[in-house]
Amino acid sequence: MTIRSKINKEILFAKKIYFFFEFSSTTGNCKKSLLALRICTKLPPNSLISMSTSIQKIAILTSGGDAPGMNACIRALVRTGIYYGFEMWGVTRGYDGLIKGDFKKMDLRSVSNIINRGGTILKSARSEEFRTEAGMEKAYQQLKERGINALVVVGGDGSFKGAYHFSNKYDVAVMGLPGTIDNDLYGTDFTIGYDTATNTVVDAIDKIRDTADAHNRLFFIEVMGRDAGYIALNAGIAAGCEDILIPETKTNIDDLVVSLKKGRANRKTSGMVIVAEGDEEGGAYEVARKVKEQFDGYEMKVTILGHIQRGGSPSCFDRVLASRLGVAAIEGLKDGMSKVMAGIINNKVVYTPLTQAAKLHSDMDDDLYRISKILSI
Repeated sequence: MTIRSKINKEILFAKKIYFFFEFSSTTGNCKKSLLALRICTKLPPNSLISMSTSIQKIAILTSGGDAPGMNACIRALVRTGIYYGFEMWGVTRGYDGLIKGDFKKMDLRSVSNIINRGGTILKSARSEEFRTEAGMEKAYQQLKERGINALVVVGGDGSFKGAYHFSNKYDVAVMGLPGTIDNDLYGTDFTIGYDTATNTVVDAIDKIRDTADAHNRLFFIEVMGRDAGYIALNAGIAAGCEDILIPETKTNIDDLVVSLKKGRANRKTSGMVIVAEGDEEGGAYEVARKVKEQFDGYEMKVTILGHIQRGGSPSCFDRVLASRLGVAAIEGLKDGMSKVMAGIINNKVVYTPLTQAAKLHSDMDDDLYRISKILSI
């Protein structure tokens, strides 16, 4: 090991100890302080910002697909930031607004009466320009012009990739918060919006079941989940669906037909098959077409729930989750953390490096899928 690398290692260790003692003095909680020490010593070196960095202004943006609870999260971020003495700014339309300088200063009244609203008051958009060097440079100049040196990004893995590269290139502290209905981000048990979306799907299926039963129909219901089947699996169990087709498992049309025939033989007069949009067989319409070629025991219908899953007032769970994570993001930045995502694991706040949150995905619960098969007989 060279002298320079030894010095760098000692500096990093000093930063971690500094973080530990500062956390101890502000919380006065020994158990929390020991947890913080464990967390920060596991983070990679570039997850701690320089001790010379003094954050005074923090910007917030929402990026990618909107999710119920984003407004509750914005509210928590603004109120917590003001509580700790930071100047808070909102960026409209995600990274596109960051490039174009679409900023507005946020105060307590800016976030009044939004905790119950779906969507995001800051709007959301995708930005191809931000992927370029020139786009990132424009975004940085907009922040620099206003003296903002910290950014909170509420979104999914694509948003986090952009945030990480931006923070690597410029002297801006970045904190990610998981805002996506797909619930597929590594480093958190639940993402903001997932609970509301799942309950929306269950409510819709309950209503569809009424008409299915009245007409002896088999419905194929397509839900969101291009790469992850969390909504389909949990909603499918909760709504008592006959089968659940998700991207994480291989779909066998022949097995599905056998299962449906068995149900018909057992005097089932109607049925529900929930299909995640990313299923390998091509979605609900394609699955229904293939089943119809082998089985005509029911009149078959297809329903695409679509963007109804993104809207609506967030559930109590999503409001509380968004509030907890909003507070955690500001406190993490205050304590010198950067390039991490705040999440919830085993009901405790944890910080995961953005590189992991962006690249890795949480594993599907195989036991939950097994349970769905048992209960669908």
